[in-house]
Amino acid sequence: MEKEVQNYKIGNISVVITETENPEKLKVECNDGTYRSEFTVSRYEYTYYKRHMNQKIKNAYKAQYDEGAEN
Repeated sequence: MEKEVQNYKIGNISVVITETENPEKLKVECNDGTYRSEFTVSRYEYTYYKRHMNQKIKNAYKAQYDEGAEN
């Protein structure tokens, strides 16, 4: 079972950070009810670049909705 490190929201996007089998990596799961995304980051990135990571998540979800509006 993956141990949860942290969970929080960025607007309507739920973000859950969990440990992986690799002690140097963390899994980031994002879900806003419509789109779901999952990726891994190093503990270093999570510790020192979390703000940047959150901005990228927010921008990626915004882009999904912008693309959806075009179709």
